[in-house]
Amino acid sequence: MKEELIYGLHAVQALLKSAPQRAQELWVLRGREDQRVQKILQQARQLDIPVRLQTRAELDALCDGNHQGVILRAQPGRLHDEHHLWDLLGDLSSPPFLLILDGVTDPHNLGACLRSADAAGVHAVIVPKDNSAGMTETVRKVACGAAETVPLIPVTNLARTMKQLQEQGVWIVGTAGDAPKSLFETSMTGPLALVMGAEGTGMRRLTREHCDYLAFIPMAGSVSSLNVSVATGICLFEAVRQRRGLK
Repeated sequence: MKEELIYGLHAVQALLKSAPQRAQELWVLRGREDQRVQKILQQARQLDIPVRLQTRAELDALCDGNHQGVILRAQPGRLHDEHHLWDLLGDLSSPPFLLILDGVTDPHNLGACLRSADAAGVHAVIVPKDNSAGMTETVRKVACGAAETVPLIPVTNLARTMKQLQEQGVWIVGTAGDAPKSLFETSMTGPLALVMGAEGTGMRRLTREHCDYLAFIPMAGSVSSLNVSVATGICLFEAVRQRRGLK
């Protein structure tokens, strides 16, 4: 399998903490000695990971994004499949809290959604295998380490997966601008899967039909919609508020 390049301070730190066995070599910008990089260098030394000092031009040539002076060469991470979802649900000791992204194709948005999902305590993020961004170096960088902690699970048939979740007692709340109730009027306690659609088009028809409830985000300004990663953060933390019984 092809090696992965993990870049950015948060993403590299997260991998060294969560899956150090995957790390093969660390490339660091020559002359950079600030505390954040020194912390990563200390982690690498403790794990006996080879370190190579590189020029900025050499690092820039290795990746397209903002590497922040650190790139980690690593063995490929585990790719989760649909079986992992059901294993994960069977092992949970608390009500499932899932995020379903239907048609999010921009890796920056996917990475940002993973970051919010991690912060909110989501157990897994589910995406369709087709018509969706997959796990890439850009996703890992934007996710700031969340790609190492929150399983991203591509499924072959999203509608079928939603039906199977419902059969296991998971309630599915979809977001739509024309929904009858607002997010703040919709119960999101207990076993929950929150569905976010693609920017512009929203959820696909079949996905929408498989939701138990639909909810909208109240908008007071002149804009008609929010970026999907921003909307995801709002919805997830409303669910967190309700699930913790906060006023």
